[in-house]
Amino acid sequence: MKITKTNIPGLLIIEPEVFSDDRGYFFESYNQAKFSDAGFEITFVQDNESKSGYGVIRGLHYQLAPWGQSKLIRVIEGKVWDVAVDIRKGSPTFGEWFGLEISAENKKQFFIPKGFAHGFSVLSETAIFSYKCDQYYNKESERGIAFNDPGLNIDWKIDPSKAIVSGKDQKHPDFRNAEMNFNY
Repeated sequence: MKITKTNIPGLLIIEPEVFSDDRGYFFESYNQAKFSDAGFEITFVQDNESKSGYGVIRGLHYQLAPWGQSKLIRVIEGKVWDVAVDIRKGSPTFGEWFGLEISAENKKQFFIPKGFAHGFSVLSETAIFSYKCDQYYNKESERGIAFNDPGLNIDWKIDPSKAIVSGKDQKHPDFRNAEMNFNY
């Protein structure tokens, strides 16, 4: 497993070792011991999966502390543009975002710790998106930031006229007005 740090502290790109032959492929999508050896003590308690079509944008989502969720993300089918926004007050990268293409083909994974808003757009005809969480879903602490906040200026890698966004996600406040309670 190759772990690469990004320019935003805490965000990690994980590339598993893939074994391919004429039968197909095999890889470990998660190994607790290897994560611990890399210095990350985490216990995942919930797995989530969604299927979406081209142009769907989900996000930007997070849960307030103490229900914040660290996530380990991967794509089982298709291709997405995955985005994390630093919402940790006092962080040197507060308000900055990082994007990564994750696909069934490249098998990259994205580790997003607590204190980040998260979203993704679907770049393929369909995508099956899966992620592990270290905290259970808590409806009362659920919050969001507008995916199209001009201050964040996130490039979702799709034509805005083809974007499919839920009514709920269209109502999130911009970054400046979003409720956040994470500290760096």
